[in-house]
Amino acid sequence: MAANRGSALIAGAGIGGLAAAIALAGRGIDVRVCERRSEFPEEGAGIQIGPNGSRILRDLGVAEFLESKVATPDALSVRDGATGRELTRLPLGHWIAERHGAPYWTAHRRDLHVALRMRAEAEPRITIVRGTEIVSFENEHDGIRAITGVGETLDAQLLVAADGLWSGLREQITGSPNAGLIPVGKTAFRSVVPAEHLPPELVPNAVHIWLSAGTHVVHYPVNAGRDIALVVIANDAARFEGWDSPIVADIVKSKVSTFAEPLRMLVDSAANWRKWSLYRMPELAPWTSGRAALLGDAAHPVLPFLAQGAVMALEDAITLAIAVASRDGDVEPALREYERARRTRVAKVAEASERNGRIYHMKGPAALARNAVMKLTPPARVMTGFDWLYGWKPGPC
Repeated sequence: MAANRGSALIAGAGIGGLAAAIALAGRGIDVRVCERRSEFPEEGAGIQIGPNGSRILRDLGVAEFLESKVATPDALSVRDGATGRELTRLPLGHWIAERHGAPYWTAHRRDLHVALRMRAEAEPRITIVRGTEIVSFENEHDGIRAITGVGETLDAQLLVAADGLWSGLREQITGSPNAGLIPVGKTAFRSVVPAEHLPPELVPNAVHIWLSAGTHVVHYPVNAGRDIALVVIANDAARFEGWDSPIVADIVKSKVSTFAEPLRMLVDSAANWRKWSLYRMPELAPWTSGRAALLGDAAHPVLPFLAQGAVMALEDAITLAIAVASRDGDVEPALREYERARRTRVAKVAEASERNGRIYHMKGPAALARNAVMKLTPPARVMTGFDWLYGWKPGPC
C-alpha cells in the first residue's frame, strides 16, 4: 500500500465519484465518499463503455468485478429508421480491442455502479457514507472544511464535487447556478427487455442505431447478453429534473410510429419506461475553487449522442488523481492542472456528440445525403476516425 498522502472528501457516490475515490486511494490518499441517498437505486439505463473507459476500469481494478456482467458487441449496425435498411456495419469486438488494447463493452449502468462500489468497499483507504449530503465548504490555509446538510463539519485536504448534473456545489465553486442548464428540447426514454424479444432479422450481439427525423433509437445487449437496453431519444418540449421518472409506454410508442416494424416490435415488448430531459451547459470557468473541484456531469454534462458521458467522468477521475499525487500535497495547483488537462478534451467530445445528434436527426435531402455517405464510406475508415476518442490514455499533468 502507498504511504499516506493526505485525505479527500468526495460529494457523490456515482460513477465519477467512486472512480475518483479508487484512483486517489490507490495513490495513498484516504477518501471519504458522501452520498446524499440512503440507498442506491437498483434501476438504471444501459451504458456503453468504449476502450478509453474499459482501459481505466481495468487499471483501477474494477474490471474483474464487471467482466462477467458485460457484453462485448461485435459490430455497430446503423439503420434507416423508416425502412430498416442497414446503412453501415462498423467493426467493434476483436477489431477495436486489438486497435486500442481494450474492449468495447455494453452493460447495465447498475452493474457498473455495483462493480465500482465493490472495488471501493474492498479498499481500506475508502469510507462510503450514505444519507450524507455535502452542501457547502470553506477553504482554509491548510485544508478544506465541508459542511453537511445537518450541519456536521468534515475536514480534508481536498473536496471533489461529483454530485451530478444538478450539482449542489457547482455555484459555490464556479458562480454558475443550476439555472444555467439549457434544455435542448429532447427527451431520452429508456427500458430493458429480455434478449428473446430481439427480432430475428437483427444482429443479436451488436449495438444498433436507427435514424429518423428528430428521433433516433439505440439498443444493445446488457447483462452478459441476456437483456437488451433500449434508448429512444426524440424531440420533446417537456422538461424534467432527474433522470428516472416513469413514463407510460404509449408515449414512447408514438415517438417510433414511423419506424420499421422490427424496431416497433422491440419497443412494443418493453413495459417499464423511464425518461430524462437532455440539457447542455455553457462552458464553466473555472471548475475549481481553492481545494475544491468539479468532476463529471457537475463540471461538463455531455449529450448522449457519442455514448461518452460516463467515460468522461472516468477520465476525469484518473486525471485528477494523477495530478494530486504528482504534486504531493500541493492541492490547489494540482487541481488547476487537472482542469487544464481536461478542459480541451471534454470540449472536443461535447462538440462531437452534439454534431452526432444533428446527423442522427437529419431530415429530407440532408438525411438522404447522410445515408449515401454512410453506405459508401468503408467501415474501418469510419472507426479509425475515432482513434482520438477511443485511444485516449491518462498521462502526466
